Amino acid sequence: MVQFIKTVARHVIFLILPAFGFTQSTYLPEESNYDHFLDRLGILLQNNSDLNVFTAKPMSRKVAVEAAEQADSLSKAFPYDDFYHLSKTDQDNLHSLLMNNSEWVRGSKASFESKHPLWNTIYKTKANFLEVNEKDFFLAINPVIQQQQSSETGNHEHVFLNSKGLTARGLIANHLGFSTYITDNQERGPSFFQERVRANGFPAVPGAGYFKPFKGTAFDYFDVRGSINVDFWKYFSAQFGYDKNFIGNGYRSLFLSDYAAPYLFLKLNTRIWKINYQTIFMELISQHQTGDYQYPRKYAVVHHLSVNATKWLNLGLYDNVVFSRADYFDFSYLNPVIFLVAAQQQNGSPDKTTVGLDFKANAGHAVQIYGQLLINEFVLHEVLHYSHGWWGNKQGLQLGIKYIDAFNLKNLDFQFETNLVRPYTYAHNDSVSNYSHYNQPLGHPLGSNFIEFIGIGRYQPVYKWNVELKCIYYRQGLDSGGINYGSNIFLNYNTRPADYGFGLPSGVPANCLNASAYVSYQWKENLFLEGTIMHRSFSRHDLVTSTTSSTTFTLGLRMNMFRRIYDY
Repeated sequence: MVQFIKTVARHVIFLILPAFGFTQSTYLPEESNYDHFLDRLGILLQNNSDLNVFTAKPMSRKVAVEAAEQADSLSKAFPYDDFYHLSKTDQDNLHSLLMNNSEWVRGSKASFESKHPLWNTIYKTKANFLEVNEKDFFLAINPVIQQQQSSETGNHEHVFLNSKGLTARGLIANHLGFSTYITDNQERGPSFFQERVRANGFPAVPGAGYFKPFKGTAFDYFDVRGSINVDFWKYFSAQFGYDKNFIGNGYRSLFLSDYAAPYLFLKLNTRIWKINYQTIFMELISQHQTGDYQYPRKYAVVHHLSVNATKWLNLGLYDNVVFSRADYFDFSYLNPVIFLVAAQQQNGSPDKTTVGLDFKANAGHAVQIYGQLLINEFVLHEVLHYSHGWWGNKQGLQLGIKYIDAFNLKNLDFQFETNLVRPYTYAHNDSVSNYSHYNQPLGHPLGSNFIEFIGIGRYQPVYKWNVELKCIYYRQGLDSGGINYGSNIFLNYNTRPADYGFGLPSGVPANCLNASAYVSYQWKENLFLEGTIMHRSFSRHDLVTSTTSSTTFTLGLRMNMFRRIYDY
């Protein structure tokens, strides 16, 4: 598979590019500081076709800049129109987005320059440690740092995160984009994080790949990512990389989330008319025990079609297949426009397939309603008799709402989201082709067999200050006495105890509340001083109810890196 993807990538870059090259952009990083700002712009503008149609992340830097410039133009053209008016904080966020993606800015860049660069080389611009912006070549290099020091009640061990590394991106002749990111990490998370590492019988550090023990109960791991990007034939683009992807408009995604470790992929994207169509070919690591040996591989293909049905309504269609072959890639899944369920049926239905629908609707320049419907199996008779609890009703549902500038207070935003996933939804009958990578779910972090409620309040009174209050509550059914009730996606679903009687959740009920308050101050561009208080309470209602709870206090410093969050 690796050799196949490399061969395809070489053909795309070296054969197609010289004849049909167009400008190519790299992508915003995972959980970019600008994700929420771009969400705000999409709701505020309401009818921006690019922000509406791109429901997959990460977003192209070029598209982000074009959306920001449009918002800036509308704000200046209609200064007294509340629908397009940008607050002072939004204007500062917009300026920061342009400054951090200056290779695509068409206007003046004088305000991006530093007043006192070091040796006239280091931080010549406020955003980048080292920047080269010449004809036919752009390069930006930045250090990556995250230091978190925490104290958890009831835990005698020191809780910490120590990350340091480097990130770089560039453009060559506006045809070839490239990016790389590497960090060395030492981490001892809260006590429930330690438990999650060892859950399900297959050890994994959430969001990370290969790891080693560090100071007893801590972990040492590298986070290495990189990709090359090319556009061709005006409407088509390709990305070959080792990174993460996310499909959806919510805090969570039932289709493809960024919870698991990075993976090798080839992504093809078509953007034309009111349509964006994306295909991702992925090489994944199947479940395994840790150690130094060659981990087993499996593969996945994801299709997502996004259509702007109206100026304010976006509809999406999703399907995917996960499969494992001992010594080859199944070429029947290579066609980027084939319906994957039909393709795997032609193979004898040996593989894991799911389909889904998603939508988002902007209303009143202040509200966005969104959702996802995931279907792994659909038998009409059993759906009509849902109360019977047939095990094969393997579906998931997400519904959410975003409300910006709440109660006419600028930059006060709320988000409410509900996620539910039926038992066995991400599992499969061979315990290999389940929807996972590197011992971690590719969909929702909780796996299956749960109901989850999320509430988030964000307030940015001025550009440098951010406040976030978040509350996550879920109820999940757990296994007991070796009985598989459908929450563990790594178990073969044929080990279920019965065919009927599965509610939501099924098994031993467990409740969890994870509430946090977060405050950050941006001392310098992309350099954040942060503080978090997080309280987590978990109860398992077996024959005897057992409850564990703790409160974690964290102070940290973060530079050019996504924030490490323990939100499960």
